[in-house]
Amino acid sequence: MAGILYVISAPSGTGKTSLVDALLQSVPNLQFSVSYTTRAKRAQEVHGKHYYFVSQTQFDEMVERGDFFEYATVFGNGYGTSKAVVQELMSDGHDVVLEIDWQGAQRVRELMKEECVSIFILPPSKEILKKRIVDRGQDHLEIIQRRLSEAELEMQHYKEFDYLVVNDFFEEAVHQLQSIIYAERCRLSRQEQQLASLIKSLQGCL
Repeated sequence: MAGILYVISAPSGTGKTSLVDALLQSVPNLQFSVSYTTRAKRAQEVHGKHYYFVSQTQFDEMVERGDFFEYATVFGNGYGTSKAVVQELMSDGHDVVLEIDWQGAQRVRELMKEECVSIFILPPSKEILKKRIVDRGQDHLEIIQRRLSEAELEMQHYKEFDYLVVNDFFEEAVHQLQSIIYAERCRLSRQEQQLASLIKSLQGCL
């Protein structure tokens, strides 16, 4: 049985990467689709784990070949999701998590409406969002202000998603994400396929 595609989006500084890491560690048969990006690698990041870091030329060539499910330019850098990687993981029966922005989420929903479950993550307040971005110590003041402005625009798209989670208390937010994963796995349409043999054997009892 093909896997489920979970799309998780959130403004920069909301903590989605930490939430996704915790989700992957706590939920079995859940795989992360590593995106491609043209931005520079940060000190703590690992090529092939957090992103595939490529040049703009390489990225443009992948776009021309149609290698991406979706791609977008965010803060001047390209980001793209590999079509082949996602399809292979799902064909093997794995549920897949994409951590992408709202624009990419729109595109994925258009292409994979039946298999896609989308989740948007909000910060508990503007003040906390700003503090999280500042505390990361990765950006200059001009970039911080730009990220905050972009965040306000991104958050206007929350209604396009299936689920909404607020990352106020981290463990609670992780638990909510876990609940979404397990609830979707138990959806009738999917369970009928997964449990076809059992249901058939119980026909006289149903």
